[in-house]
Amino acid sequence: MRRSTLLLAATLTTGLLTALPGTATAAPSGPASDFNGDGYRDVAIGAFAAQVGSVPNAGAVVVLYGSRSGVSAAKKTVITQNSVGVPGTARDGDRFGSSLAAGDLNADGYADLVVGAQFESVGDRAGVGSATVIWGGKSGLTGGSALPSPSGLTEWGGYSSGVATGDFDGDGRTDVTITGQSRTGLYRGPFARNGKPVSLTGVDELGSTYEVIAGNLNGDRAAERVYPFAVDGDEGGDIRYFSHDPGDESHPGSDYAQTRLPGADGHQGAVGDINGDGYGDLVLGDHEDPRSAKKAGHKGGQITVWYGGANGPAPAQKPTVAHQDTAGVPGTGETEDLFGSALAVGDINGDKYADVAVGVLGEDNGKARDSGSVTVLFGSATGLKGSGAKTYTQNTAGVPGTDESNDAFGQSVRLTDLDKDGKADLVVGAGGENGYGAVTVLRGSASGLTTTSAKSFTARDVSLKGGAGFGWAIAQ
Repeated sequence: MRRSTLLLAATLTTGLLTALPGTATAAPSGPASDFNGDGYRDVAIGAFAAQVGSVPNAGAVVVLYGSRSGVSAAKKTVITQNSVGVPGTARDGDRFGSSLAAGDLNADGYADLVVGAQFESVGDRAGVGSATVIWGGKSGLTGGSALPSPSGLTEWGGYSSGVATGDFDGDGRTDVTITGQSRTGLYRGPFARNGKPVSLTGVDELGSTYEVIAGNLNGDRAAERVYPFAVDGDEGGDIRYFSHDPGDESHPGSDYAQTRLPGADGHQGAVGDINGDGYGDLVLGDHEDPRSAKKAGHKGGQITVWYGGANGPAPAQKPTVAHQDTAGVPGTGETEDLFGSALAVGDINGDKYADVAVGVLGEDNGKARDSGSVTVLFGSATGLKGSGAKTYTQNTAGVPGTDESNDAFGQSVRLTDLDKDGKADLVVGAGGENGYGAVTVLRGSASGLTTTSAKSFTARDVSLKGGAGFGWAIAQ
């Protein structure tokens, strides 16, 4: 088995089908990810295997604060379950920081951070999973509160494998959704400082789901929730999105409507306006190779774009498909490249069309097996295009580091404007770098990403110990 497969298998425990880095969208109003209220967006990075004191594999989160010059290791916060005011205790295998999402949960004007601890034990039940909110403020992220868990969670269920924030009911308040195994929690905001939401509902039997994608697909006041289900007979996932609809008669007692995209497959995703029509578009990553149990897809992986509209993405539409054999896209589709294993959406060049960064963590570069890469495709009035696409590795001129086997550069990606110049910067996680992980930051510009003044931070640069897995997840 190749290392790329092993990296995915590292998340597999009892019953866990897939648990790649979580994707999420920031709150629809207020500071998207500005934890200290200085007007600059910040970036939170998970290190699920970080050693805390003498405890291995407990997990940590590193926050790098934005500024006019971007981020630096000098201005950071490291958060663990042993940090002052953070509930819980660092224990081996908790995986604190395995999933992350940002949003202003208590409506105080500062963004907060939801942190998943995918396999934290609860009482005498092992591996149940939990989520904690770390509160933003003038000094950045400090203290925290445990979010309540729905009833019926099982051992090794991995609750909090996926987390996302958004205003899901259109009331102007930030809500949270959390997934794991067959459980989905919908937490209505605003949240009290003790972590209590207005309500905890929507705990549905959805099949096996470990991921959630959030964003506004139909232009109304409420964001949609997308849960890729892993189901028998469709290993690429059963994709449905949930829209706020108090009058939907097909789900008595609920306030949402489901729309299934029967032609869609994928495990990861992100939402952004690719074609500039004012509606969010759903980008899905289908990183798996076609095989007897999975007929669809493309060798090496692919992504698809499902365009939003007044009624959301139409199930009958023909999505845009892109892979490494698409005209204009660098590279060649090869077995276990894992193209689409991570996704981010943002406007890199400031042209008002959202662009897409695609993680390809299994890409071989020369003799460096599974060293990884990131491909950037650009949006336009006609949608996502292959022309002008560019690929970046650690051997790209100006990118810090060197391609080495098992680096997994591109394991996680995020596009966000860290220096407030109106152009999204790319943050790339390489969870296997030097055995403990690193992140790289490339600035956005009018001509696309630039490697000028590129920055790299390893786990040791930000004071993490152990294998760390720094860069495994990045809050969206």
